[in-house]
Amino acid sequence: MQFPESWLREFCNPPLSTTELADTLTMAGLEVEELRPVAPPFSKIVVGEIRDAVQHPDADRLRVCQVDVGQGALLNIVCGAPNARVGIKVPCALVGAELPPGDDGKPFVIKLGKLRGVESQGMLCSARELKLSDDQGGLLELQADAVVGQDIRVHLNLDDMLFTLKLTPNLAHCLSVYGVAREVAALTGAPLATPAFDSVAVSHQDTLAVQVSAPDLCGRFSGRVVRAINAQATTPAWMVDRLARCGQRSVNVLVDISNYVMFEAGQPSHIFDLDKIHGALDVRWGRPGEQLKLLNGNTITLDEQVGVIADAQQVESLAGIMGGDATAVSDGTRNVYVEAAFWWPKTVAGRSRRFNFSTDAGHRFERGVDPSQTVAQIERITGLILAICGGEAGPIDDLQVNLPVGQPVTLRVARAARVIGMPLTANDCLGALQRLGLPVSEQAGVLTVTPPPYRFDLQIEEDLIEEVARMVGYNQLPTTPPLAPITARVRPEARRSPFAVRRALAERGYLETINFSFVEERWEHELAGNPNPIRLLNPIASQMSVMRSSLMGSLLQVLKFNLDRKADRVRVFELGRVFLRSPETRNTDTTVDGFDQPMRVAGLAYGAADGLQWGNKSGAVDYYDVKGDVEALLAPLQASFEPAEHPALHPGRCARISIAGGLVGYVGELHPKWRQQYGLAQAPVLFELALDAVLARTVPQFSPVTRFQVVERDIAVTVAEAVTHAQVMAAVHSAPGATVLKHAVLFDVYRPKQASAGLAMGEKSLAIRLTLGADDATMTESQIDVVVQSVLAQLASQVAARLRS
Repeated sequence: MQFPESWLREFCNPPLSTTELADTLTMAGLEVEELRPVAPPFSKIVVGEIRDAVQHPDADRLRVCQVDVGQGALLNIVCGAPNARVGIKVPCALVGAELPPGDDGKPFVIKLGKLRGVESQGMLCSARELKLSDDQGGLLELQADAVVGQDIRVHLNLDDMLFTLKLTPNLAHCLSVYGVAREVAALTGAPLATPAFDSVAVSHQDTLAVQVSAPDLCGRFSGRVVRAINAQATTPAWMVDRLARCGQRSVNVLVDISNYVMFEAGQPSHIFDLDKIHGALDVRWGRPGEQLKLLNGNTITLDEQVGVIADAQQVESLAGIMGGDATAVSDGTRNVYVEAAFWWPKTVAGRSRRFNFSTDAGHRFERGVDPSQTVAQIERITGLILAICGGEAGPIDDLQVNLPVGQPVTLRVARAARVIGMPLTANDCLGALQRLGLPVSEQAGVLTVTPPPYRFDLQIEEDLIEEVARMVGYNQLPTTPPLAPITARVRPEARRSPFAVRRALAERGYLETINFSFVEERWEHELAGNPNPIRLLNPIASQMSVMRSSLMGSLLQVLKFNLDRKADRVRVFELGRVFLRSPETRNTDTTVDGFDQPMRVAGLAYGAADGLQWGNKSGAVDYYDVKGDVEALLAPLQASFEPAEHPALHPGRCARISIAGGLVGYVGELHPKWRQQYGLAQAPVLFELALDAVLARTVPQFSPVTRFQVVERDIAVTVAEAVTHAQVMAAVHSAPGATVLKHAVLFDVYRPKQASAGLAMGEKSLAIRLTLGADDATMTESQIDVVVQSVLAQLASQVAARLRS
């Protein structure tokens, strides 16, 4: 929320500097996110009046003006602005003036000079040149009562400061200048100027029939008919200026009045063109299929979950959020209906996000707006309309159908002192709550508060404790070191930390990414094969409506983001949580009934296998490059890779990863269908592993170095092309007597281009090196031959291998 300091000090003016006031608000929980001046620094710019303006003798677009700046003699100034004319008052930069810095950061100094041969003794300024706005319409025209020669900073109050507050949702009562002033008065003890608005004179008895059909939607609905107004009246400069300093542009006089009162008192309102309303108004829930064209030009389709204001023919407004285009006020409006209502917060919350926009009114109503002020604020709005636009006001029609009733909340003084962490007496707590204007009663160390209608956040004891802490000031709380012993949690030696996994991947050239757990539903169907993903009740965006069950979709999005920015080599990983339906899971401190939330680690590699270098020409990354990364990540555990299928991966280039027979993940190239859909020049290679499997590791154990020589024997066998490496190695290690087999490795594969003696087409030759050794003696030649023959026999039995001659 943004507002000018000068407006705040009209309600409460404590003896504090701007910086002290900002610190006081921040330490009370109203964080001042930004504090900046209304205008940048500039000097020697005063109010000037154009007394004469004639055409430049040598330029069609320039005029020579005689300007009175209160120095007696008129200044001769050449100006090219289209609105430079006799009688207007504008900012005039004198010779030696410094205008706001430009793009180079240096101020622009006004010097005596000549334009097309005519001397110019200064410069007439636009709002853009003073950096007050982006308006390029010409000179900044000032009010007719501006004092000639007065410093423009004084005249426009440009030394005012703009406060921007970052308010938490429980501070809805501070979403107005008066609401913040009420807090300042409580914090500083300075007097609070409570605004009082006299009732306007009623000139006619016309009313508009209103029915509240949904009391659970609207608790109070107040309105008034105002006739014979001039909607073409100009919004006063002081109101336009205050709205601009609150970050709100001027629209037209009626909308400006409504917005002004909202920023002043926190009560959103709406002004209908009365002549465009058909019959009576009905405040109700929407009906499926109804449509409404909003003031922002969007046409939305409604349902029974959205509140509306409708007339006899159509829906006219989205309740508590935005009015409809059909009854919008315009320059031709003569009669209006002014409405202010109380909408229950739960009926407004999340509705605007469903339609991908937000409004200041909805922001306030979904947090809670004071239901007792609707009539008073209609009086305020009516008074401003009559003062600016003229007109005749009718009586106020006030329907109170379902107002909130504040429930008493108790505060135990002893508990407040324990929670806040400092000694507090009953008088301390009583004084803090009374300064906030809360009705309090005391009895035996217990304070009872009945929340006023503007405090929707006071519901439990902790809310009152927070209020006491805010009034004390968070900066006043003592720093108390913990008294409990701190014992470091010792990690088992057989388990490494997630940080070690991150570091291992980073050492292999991967960069960590962090992504939302909410993803597109299409990803779940296509990349995870999940037909029933976990849906969000209130997604932050329509394309982030379900919880992810795989990390692969997030990594593909990161890849696309980087490729769109001309990255040609991408290696990324994420260590995050996925969300699965699990009927077996029960509620505990760390789990939710029916849902499993395991941690996983996933990676993606795209582009060249190695970075640009002079020593080696690198090819594109492939399955075996990433398989090596996975093996290094899981080491010293030995993983097996078996052909598999995965919805996101290439059906012929995908493997399931197992450790000790248990599935821990998948690795493979992206499916050609998804590669084409994402428009990728080559297929990225991805892997996804259960984090628990990656964190586990075996504890190293000592074994003595054998005193006896090991021996090596090479064998070459012929097998069918379909026989895999894993099948061959399993047969070798399962041979009888293989206890002396220390190691076996495949070191050569030969496939004939045509049939030859001993090797037919569809067969391949595998060369395997066997490393043999006994721990108690040197092996004899006969013992070695026995083991080799056993291995050959096992290969023949299990994979139909034959010794190649």
